[in-house]
Amino acid sequence: MVYDTIITGGGLGGLTAGAKLAREGKKVLLLEQHDRPGGCATTFKRKDFTMEVGLHEMDGPHAKDLKVRIFKDLGLNDRVNLLDVPEFYRFVNGRQDVVIPHNPEDAISKLIEMFPGDEQGIRTYFHYVTNSRKIMAANAGKPDQSLGTFLDETIIDEDLKLILLGNLGYYHDDPYSISLHYYLVAQGSYYGGNASYVKGGSQQLSNALMAIIEENGGTVKLNCLVTEIMFEGQQPVGVRCEVAGDKDKSVFSEYAKEIIVNASVPTLAGQLLPQDRGNILSEQIKNLNIGASLLTVYYGFRRSLFDIGNRFYSTFVFDPSIKTQKDIPGNNRAGFETRSFTFVDYSQVDSALAPKGKSVGAVCCIDYASDWEALDRKSYLKKKADVAEMFTTRCENLIPGFRDALELAEVGTPMTVKRYTLNPEGAVYGFAQNPGKHAGYLQSLPENMYIASAWGKFGGGFSGSIYSGYMTALDVLRKK
Repeated sequence: MVYDTIITGGGLGGLTAGAKLAREGKKVLLLEQHDRPGGCATTFKRKDFTMEVGLHEMDGPHAKDLKVRIFKDLGLNDRVNLLDVPEFYRFVNGRQDVVIPHNPEDAISKLIEMFPGDEQGIRTYFHYVTNSRKIMAANAGKPDQSLGTFLDETIIDEDLKLILLGNLGYYHDDPYSISLHYYLVAQGSYYGGNASYVKGGSQQLSNALMAIIEENGGTVKLNCLVTEIMFEGQQPVGVRCEVAGDKDKSVFSEYAKEIIVNASVPTLAGQLLPQDRGNILSEQIKNLNIGASLLTVYYGFRRSLFDIGNRFYSTFVFDPSIKTQKDIPGNNRAGFETRSFTFVDYSQVDSALAPKGKSVGAVCCIDYASDWEALDRKSYLKKKADVAEMFTTRCENLIPGFRDALELAEVGTPMTVKRYTLNPEGAVYGFAQNPGKHAGYLQSLPENMYIASAWGKFGGGFSGSIYSGYMTALDVLRKK
């Protein structure tokens, strides 16, 4: 069979593209190397607990949120239940302890009360964040600057800058090397007045998208690793795959008019394309940096943390040694006893991740594959155990009773991310969104090949991947 579209990878970008195309009557084949769809939008089971791999909170839905249109168009509103997240985040650093609301006016009032000498800077910051599209249009053609530079020009108090940077890890690891334009759009959507969590975990969203593909005549093959994109002349015509986990390495080929790549661009250049084409793409991306990875400690509790007194959904903890935003990059490579982290308590919403009376939580921090990949098996496991113990101790100091409520803990490292997503260096957000980052590499692809992932023009995160998949599908549909 010759398909209309083959999608290489079942992350949110590939699933969204496949769902849209299948609903429009296209013959779609999606191939995913893992045993479940979703990429980072997945869950896994441990004892009574469903562990959330990637989603802490998703911006929206709100009036300006493109996902509202996408969910309605794909029929997702009848398939997934989005739960309102109670607050944007709590920030703690030993000097400040503040809860930031999603509503920008409430956030402005609270921060002005705390930092009256920075009132003008606070209002300027939120003006930029809540009017990001207008700001970008007004500055079209002008050089982009970093978020760190903008904050230094706008805000006086160093702790206030750190509070505003509490959730920087949602996007990047260094305020001085992230594009202000990119940050404003992403952060502005969180300050749109709402954020949400998918009840039952992000796997519910991924499963729903897969079901839409299959119910509309498409095919999803799991445990199928695409090893090559095949060309005839200048055009890709299909893919070669192997069955994952098959001892005999069974290989098969599939053919299509359009190829959508839901994989990393470095992998596309170095492994999937013919050598001459791969060299061209490698040249295009040589000056782009691969983004950071994450480490996660997954926790299962025999009691709900809400019941032992915790009242916050997500808490961002900065070590007191971070005095200014210039200290953030170094801290992201510091020992785990002082590294900044986020703790998410899913018992603050009706998450359906644990039986009644129990709960699930997670610690997450910026991390790098280079700090893990040289370890032998014994050293790797010991380091994971040490990390779990350090973060458990730190969370006990944050939430008294944490340790007594704990039933199990499991650590996922950047190597875990790399194993299950195949992303180089375990990157979770695609290319780093540095100031002036270009997307010219997308123009070097053949006209019937597309990128629908965090490595495309919309960047990483759940929203970026969903936008990438949906807009890619529209590009395919618009072709005559």
